[in-house]
Parts: sequence; C-alpha cells; structure tokens
Amino acid sequence: MVNAHTFYAIAVMALITALLRFLPFLIFKGKASTPKLVEKLGRLLPSAVIAMLVVYCLKDMNFSAMSNYLPTLIAGLLTGVLHVWKGNTLLSVISGTMCYMLLVQYVF
Repeated sequence: MVNAHTFYAIAVMALITALLRFLPFLIFKGKASTPKLVEKLGRLLPSAVIAMLVVYCLKDMNFSAMSNYLPTLIAGLLTGVLHVWKGNTLLSVISGTMCYMLLVQYVF
C-alpha cells in the first residue's frame, strides 16, 4: 500500500510540474511578442525576490552585542559589493556565505 501511495504521489507531482513548465508555451504559442505584463514582471520580480531574502535574513538581527550583528553585516556588504563589481550571482552568494561562516566560527 505504501508503494502505491508513493507512486501516485510522485506521478501527481510530476504531472503538475510538467504542466507548469509547459503552460507558458501553450498560452503564448503563436504570439509574435511577449505581453508587456510578462516583460514587466520579468524585470521587477528578481529584484523583489532578492529584497525579500535580504529582509528575511536581517529580520532577527540582535544588536545587543557586536558578535550578534557584525558578521551578518560584513558578509552582506561583501556579497553586495562583489555582486556589483563582478556581476556574478554565484560568486557573490558563495563568497558571502563563506565569509559569514568563517567570521562566526573563527573571529566572533
């Protein structure tokens, strides 16, 4: 019974995932250009998602001692500077994460 339930759950998830992947092609097929709303969302959503992630990461910052907030601010600043300088998201996120972990483990 568990195997059948697992199979059906995976099959439903795969079907929904495939439908969500193919839906834009079905909706916009044959159109010469992308609708203005979709283009606007494509420009605005990445920045909005990054802003929400920054707020989520910084929301529980505790300012009672420097060791509580300084590693977060240093790593966040490094991430932002690297991203503006190099324009490589992967490099900036990995560098910021490594900086934070090293500061927390060895400095503060």
